[in-house]
Amino acid sequence: MSRITCFLFVFSTLFIGLPVDAQERVAYTTIAEAGADYQVQGEYRGAVRIGGILRSASGLQVIARGEGKFTANLISGGLAGQGGKLDEVIVLEGATADGGTTLSAEGYTVTLADGVASVTNDAGKKIGKLRHIVRQSVTMGMPAPEQAVVLFDGENTDNLVDAKVTSDGLLMEGVLTKELVKDFRLHLEFRTPFMPNSLGQARGNSGVYIQRRYEVQVLDSFGLEGVHNECGGVYRQKPPAVNMALPPLVWQTYDIHFRAARFNEAGEKTANAVITVYHNGVPIHTDYELTNKTGAGQPEGPSAMPILLQNHSDPVRFRNIWLVHLDEDATQPELKTRNRLLEKSE
Repeated sequence: MSRITCFLFVFSTLFIGLPVDAQERVAYTTIAEAGADYQVQGEYRGAVRIGGILRSASGLQVIARGEGKFTANLISGGLAGQGGKLDEVIVLEGATADGGTTLSAEGYTVTLADGVASVTNDAGKKIGKLRHIVRQSVTMGMPAPEQAVVLFDGENTDNLVDAKVTSDGLLMEGVLTKELVKDFRLHLEFRTPFMPNSLGQARGNSGVYIQRRYEVQVLDSFGLEGVHNECGGVYRQKPPAVNMALPPLVWQTYDIHFRAARFNEAGEKTANAVITVYHNGVPIHTDYELTNKTGAGQPEGPSAMPILLQNHSDPVRFRNIWLVHLDEDATQPELKTRNRLLEKSE
């Protein structure tokens, strides 16, 4: 089923300064059914005069908020992972009316039509133009090396517990690996649903629970601040270095290098677990020491345990999942990426 519905109250005032609305909670898993708002939302790239200076590299993130409403981030320097200054964004708000979408902030008005964002100042003078793009992770489709354990290739689920596969060959959330892991390298690809009427933790929530102890959050965090409980965050411990979340329904990648915590013969921890995470090819955690389990994770211990892809009642999908067990004495290999961290695909 590609569209899931229920009812909830969305407290919009906490996020976009609009009155509280009662909206139908929806979860679209295909672009074909996502509706007109999905065609407007997404990433735009171009040149805009920001602060009186023409920025040849500028980015725009347009986030759907349900029922034709949107927020957006106008970013100097480009998009996330491509030089964008995410700590200096200009936040715009607006809606679709009479067939057009207009967003505004003090000094800026953005008009969206046919995949083009035209930017004007308060005097109505055109100061920029951006075009809608769809980016792809440079590690997308990374093949499993010869020594890898393939967890899911679109068909075979022999290495998984309680696996459910959609009719189009995608793995559903709520699955456990049969493999018990200590030190490893993991590649997986995931896609969050389009849930425009939902906010925060109710918007495309899942997680990669390493050893069922440590969670790397999966969430539709496109255009958000990038905190510990958003996509790429080590849950309740550490936010990602940069919020690399792409728009919903766009495939994304995690490449994770993990070194398990060390314990002596008495069962005392002698070294913290260490994790490195690349989100869409960009390092967001580098040799981070996990101080303890995260959230509702299982207690730390010396035993190898499986990986859980969390079921948080949202239809998150996975594909191309494999892992390589590493020698406990080996160092974590560096993931080699191209000069351009993300590539544009039309």
